[in-house]
Amino acid sequence: MPMTVLTVAVTLLYPLAIWFGHGQVEPRWLAGLLLLAVATRLPALKLSSVARWSAAGALVLMACAVWSNLLLPLKLYPVLVNAALLAGFGYSLATPMSAVERMARLRGEDFPPVAQAYMRTVTQVWCGFFVINGLIAFATALWMSEAVWSLYTGVISYGLMALLFGGEYLVRLRFKRLHHV
Repeated sequence: MPMTVLTVAVTLLYPLAIWFGHGQVEPRWLAGLLLLAVATRLPALKLSSVARWSAAGALVLMACAVWSNLLLPLKLYPVLVNAALLAGFGYSLATPMSAVERMARLRGEDFPPVAQAYMRTVTQVWCGFFVINGLIAFATALWMSEAVWSLYTGVISYGLMALLFGGEYLVRLRFKRLHHV
């Protein structure tokens, strides 16, 4: 539990720390934040190959920031996170159980085929979100100021995620009512 809280805190505060640190702290020292982000995810590395690849990618970005002393590799971390989530959710679409269904089954429920199809569609929607969010994060990293990048990756993208969660919840309630699930 404490590691989960730390992971969430580091993830949420990372863009703001990069923004506030820019111009005050050399990027090679800010790279320590990326190392902390990877370290908080170490327990997940045993569970998922996507988590292992994501951690390896983060370490490569960190090494590039240390070597070059540039901020860009650190700004690419949210792109990496979206790519990793897209890989995990996308891969699940090639398996019998989608990522959303796998998460829903953690509560021990069994679902009829119509609900499984719905969860597969929700997984596809999340894949679309990760593509768009990752592209915007990439564009802001390359062509926008640190303030715009930080605002998007540290505030707006989380707001969009919350809207998607909330919207899907409302659609799910309607779906359950219509299909008696």
